[in-house]
Amino acid sequence: MRLAVIRQRYTPFGGAERFLASALEALAERGVAVTLYTREWTAQRGRIEPRIVDPFYVGGLWRDAGFVRAVCRAIARDPPALVQSHERLACCDIYRAGDGVHATWLEERMRHVPPLRALAMRTDPRHRHRLAMERRMYASPRLSAVICNSKMVRDDIRERFGVPPSRLHVIYNAVDAKAFSPALRAHRMAVRERHGISGDATVFLLVGSGFERKGVATAVEAMAQLPASAHLIVVGRDKDSAHYATRARALGLTGRVTLAGAQTEPHPYYGAADVFVLPTLYDPCPNAALEAMACALPVVTTTRCGAAELALDAGAGFAVTPGDAAALALHMGTLQDETVRARMGERARAAVLPLTAAAMAARLIALYDSLLAREALR
Repeated sequence: MRLAVIRQRYTPFGGAERFLASALEALAERGVAVTLYTREWTAQRGRIEPRIVDPFYVGGLWRDAGFVRAVCRAIARDPPALVQSHERLACCDIYRAGDGVHATWLEERMRHVPPLRALAMRTDPRHRHRLAMERRMYASPRLSAVICNSKMVRDDIRERFGVPPSRLHVIYNAVDAKAFSPALRAHRMAVRERHGISGDATVFLLVGSGFERKGVATAVEAMAQLPASAHLIVVGRDKDSAHYATRARALGLTGRVTLAGAQTEPHPYYGAADVFVLPTLYDPCPNAALEAMACALPVVTTTRCGAAELALDAGAGFAVTPGDAAALALHMGTLQDETVRARMGERARAAVLPLTAAAMAARLIALYDSLLAREALR
C-alpha cells in the first residue's frame, strides 16, 4: 500500500509532521509506503519518499493556489492507494484538520480586533481563497474521512459543513510521557534562578508563538489581578514582543512577567512551572498543552482550545471564554493553592498517558484498513 501525504511546507518539528513521524514506524511495519508531496525537502533519515512539487509563485495567494493545482495534477498522474492531505484541497481521500476550521479561526480573531481591521481580514484575498478551498474540500465526494485532533474540531466541522459523523474521526496527537514528566522538576530552581524568580513563587507557564492568537495579552491582564507571588513565563516568539513587555510594565508587573523567547529546549520550563495557562483565541489541540499535562501541570485555557476537553473531563483544569481576563484570573487564583494544584496535576498526567504514539498509529492503521476495504467492495 502506498499512502500519499500532502504537506506544502514540511519541517521536522511542525505539529503535522510530528503527528506523522509518531506513526511512521508502525505504518512501515504494516507495509505502508509513505510518499510526501511537498515544496521543499531537507534530506533526512527515515522512510519517507519525497516528491517535490514547487511551482513558481509570487505572494502567498499564488503560492497556495499554485501548489494545490500542481499537487492534484501530480496525484492524478500516479494515483496512490490513499491520499492524506494536511492542506485544504479537493483531491484527497483523508484530510487531517490539524489547523482546525479556518472559518472558525477567522471569526474568533475578528471578534477581538477593531472593526476596520476585522473588515480588512474579511476581504483579504488570502482568507477568501482559504475559505473557498475549505468549503470545496468538505463538499468533495472524494473525501472519505477527516482526522480531527479534538472533539471540538469534529463538532465544528459537522455543524458548519454537514459532514456525516461517520467520516469524522477523533485521533488526538501523541505525547511522549517519558520526555515530558514530573521528573523535569529537577530543572525548577535552575530556570527560576536564571530569570530571577523566587523559589516560592507560583509560576504560570504559557508556551506558544504568535502572541495575539495565544492570548498573551489576556494572560498579562489576568496577572495584574493576582497577588505579587504570581509570576508568568511566556516561551515563544512574536515579532511584536516588545509591545507585551511594555503593557506588563504599564500594569505594574515589572519583574513578574518574563518573556523568555523561543527555546530550542523548552522542557526545563515545564519543570519550573506550577500551572500551564493558554488563553488562546483558537487552538485545535496544541501539543504544548498535552506536554504540560504529561508533566502533571493543571491547565487553564479557553473554550476554543481542543485540549480543554481533556482537562475538563479529567478534572485537571479550567476553561474560560477567550479574552475574559477576569475569569482567567479567578481560576489562576484558585490554582495558587498547592493542594489543589497537586490533585489536578495528577489527574492531568493520567488523562494523557493513553495518548501514545503506538495508540495513535493503531487508530490510523484501522482507519486506512477500513477505507481500503470499503474501496475494494465498490
